[in-house]
Amino acid sequence: MKRRSCLALAALLGPDMQAVAAARSLVGFTENLPPLNYQDGTQVQGFSVELLRKMAASIRQPLELQVLPWQRAMQMAEGEPASVLFSLTRTPEREAQFQWVGPIAQRRILIYRLARRTDLKLAQLEDLGERRIGVVRDSAADRLLQASGLRPGVQLEHGLDDATNVRKLLAERMEFIVLLDWAAAWAMRQHHLPYATLQPVMDLDVGRAYWYGLRPDADPALVRRLQVALDAMKRDGRYDRLRQRYFL
Repeated sequence: MKRRSCLALAALLGPDMQAVAAARSLVGFTENLPPLNYQDGTQVQGFSVELLRKMAASIRQPLELQVLPWQRAMQMAEGEPASVLFSLTRTPEREAQFQWVGPIAQRRILIYRLARRTDLKLAQLEDLGERRIGVVRDSAADRLLQASGLRPGVQLEHGLDDATNVRKLLAERMEFIVLLDWAAAWAMRQHHLPYATLQPVMDLDVGRAYWYGLRPDADPALVRRLQVALDAMKRDGRYDRLRQRYFL
């Protein structure tokens, strides 16, 4: 029986069944953004994923997870009453669109070069000249760089994902790359290289954090319980221990 059909039946059968329905799964929608959240085969993994699972388990909240392209994840979350969208950058424009639980982690987007390329300097974007920066197409960083006047196909080397751009950088098909600091460390681990293979040269966007976003009409009690669960994990060391499994 489909989930919505179950909820309709519960409404007809009275308060006891409604309580059972209310305890049904919270559905988490996310994207491939390792090591925060990603799909590995059939498994949904990542720091944000494990953190949410532990939070939900501690309050006995059933949880389902789906990894989708980001635009699709947002659309699905909008259409699912019991949804949580993550890892979500908290911005003034989005403030009223969600009830927030977090923060999950700081969001530090940096511009890197290969450490061995000591000839490359970049104090400001205006210094780029005809050199190229690798960035994920249509990402927030891509929009920021284009708004700063950088030209796709000339100064911006677009890739479908971070992994593609990292391979290009290692092959020296471009001079710089834009990465979340955690994603940079993760990418080097996947290539069996030390994080020091990359050298940060410039901060691009370092003033925000990642959060979980529940719908504005979500049960405020559930939002509070999830926040309390996260705060408890930060106090007792479980958050830091989990973080150390994913990041240097």
